[in-house]
Amino acid sequence: MSDVLQQLTQVLEQRKTAKPNESYVASLYSDGLDKILKKLGEEATETVIAAKNGNDKELIYEMADLWFHCLVLLSHQNIEPKIILDELERRFGLSGLEEKANRKNSHKCSICHKIFSSEQGLKIHNGKMHDKGEK
Repeated sequence: MSDVLQQLTQVLEQRKTAKPNESYVASLYSDGLDKILKKLGEEATETVIAAKNGNDKELIYEMADLWFHCLVLLSHQNIEPKIILDELERRFGLSGLEEKANRKNSHKCSICHKIFSSEQGLKIHNGKMHDKGEK
């Protein structure tokens, strides 16, 4: 794990015991999961907008905010970033389609072999694509 990621992880853990009026992260922890999720959603939206605007500097800035808030969420949930890195490593070398097919709840279209994460997604796909005779 990179030094920056490891140091940031340690700081986020320390903020769990800080006073909310003394630390932004402590205030997020204090406000709870819903506040953290709201902030994560805001940062994700800002990242999408920055990418759409084609401004690399803005995208890098917003992506750093997004990653930071993802780390806040992981820390709040007591999940070490190393676990995420291990999962990425596990997936390395697998095609995205293969990885998706290996998920417990995946659903594969018997006609075009596309993979869906939910039965509802497969039903919608079949209704739009295959009920019209498309393959």
